[in-house]
Formats: sequence, structure tokens, C-alpha cells
Amino acid sequence: MSVSTHVLDTVAGGPAAGLVVRLYEGEELLAEGLTDENGRCRLTDGATAAGQHRLVFATGPWFATQGRETFYPVVSITFAVREPEDHHHVPLLLAPFGYSTYRGS
Repeated sequence: MSVSTHVLDTVAGGPAAGLVVRLYEGEELLAEGLTDENGRCRLTDGATAAGQHRLVFATGPWFATQGRETFYPVVSITFAVREPEDHHHVPLLLAPFGYSTYRGS
């Protein structure tokens, strides 16, 4: 399974570059990355087991570097991997007082 994300700052209308993202399976850290200048981050290309996985976005420190406050210092998204051979793209639409996510392609 490969996992990637794309983080967009919906208030600024652009990518959230330089945001730390971690991928967990249970409590085990599988990968850590930083969003690029386009807000994208590929966390793994290798096989991963089926089951629950979690993306954790360090939004508090990222907003602090922007000189902005946030109600959500961490965003954690748990998703189910049913097809380990598939690519899983989990975008995050981010604002200081709200966020949204979906399964991308």
C-alpha cells in the first residue's frame, strides 16, 4: 500500500507547505514526512498490512509559523485499509477553526 496526502490552507487559498505528517499503524510509527511547496507528501510506497491506519498532522506548529492561532493543534485521521495493494490518498482541507478530509485518488 502506498499512502500520500495533500494539505490545502482553505483560508489562504493555497498549499500548506512545510507541515509535518506522520503515518501510524496502531501505535507504530510507519513514516514521517513534510509537505512540499505544493502541500503534497508521499509517506510510503511499500506494502502495509490491512487494517486501521492513522495520519497525524502537526497543525499547531504549522499555524504558529504562519503567525496564526488554531483551535486544532493536531489533526488525526484514522482510515481503514481494505485493499493493501491499492494507493491511499487522504487529502486535508485545513482552516484555523475547521478541517475536512476525503478519500482521494
